[in-house]
Amino acid sequence: MAKERARGKDSEGAAPARRASDRGRYGRLSRERVLAAALGLVDEEGLSALSMRRLGARLGVEAMALYRYAEGKDALLDGLVEALYLELEERLSAGSSREDSAPPDPAAWRGELHRIARSTYEVCMAHPQAVPLLTTRMLAVPLARRPLAVLREHERVLVLLRDAGLGPDRTAAVFHAFTGWVLGYISVELRAMVDNPEEEDPAFRLGLHRMPPHELPRLREIAATLAEPGGPQGLEAGLDALLDGFATD
Repeated sequence: MAKERARGKDSEGAAPARRASDRGRYGRLSRERVLAAALGLVDEEGLSALSMRRLGARLGVEAMALYRYAEGKDALLDGLVEALYLELEERLSAGSSREDSAPPDPAAWRGELHRIARSTYEVCMAHPQAVPLLTTRMLAVPLARRPLAVLREHERVLVLLRDAGLGPDRTAAVFHAFTGWVLGYISVELRAMVDNPEEEDPAFRLGLHRMPPHELPRLREIAATLAEPGGPQGLEAGLDALLDGFATD
């Protein structure tokens, strides 16, 4: 009998692996809840604070419970990109639902590109700590492996350009220019400029005393102006200039 009990213990293993529960302090997890918590953590503490352990603690679950929603750190970073584009999609869909009653206007494609650009700007300004991922993850992830929300945004822009009557080559050129301008402008808006936030004097606040005056006279002269954000007005003015260039090309 003792042997039977011993065999039973051996066959079952000394301590069967326990599946980590995904029921945290806010109830059972979902991918949406995990990504929202990850984005909240990054918003508050920056990308360097993001880890499975920190995220699990925030949700009240073991870190292992998160792996069924994101296979690892890279998947979690891609999920943050997905969360940003899903928020963009929600903004664009809300605006579209109010305009569904109006007949489609093929000439309105530039206005719709402006709306996409403004909405992208607003999402990024709401989550500035996550914005670098829009560049770094796109450098690491091939087109077909990007989150579906990202691909739907690409499709939205391409359909606009096709419906405007642009051919394949011109569509690709405008798509690249539009994407580059919007993401580039946002990156410039969010660049670090202030050297010492405790300083009231603008020159010392920006750290101009650290720049060699004989080597960088123009940069020192315009630094205070460069430090001022251009806002959505600058984004749209540049977009118009870009699209005008394609129109006369």
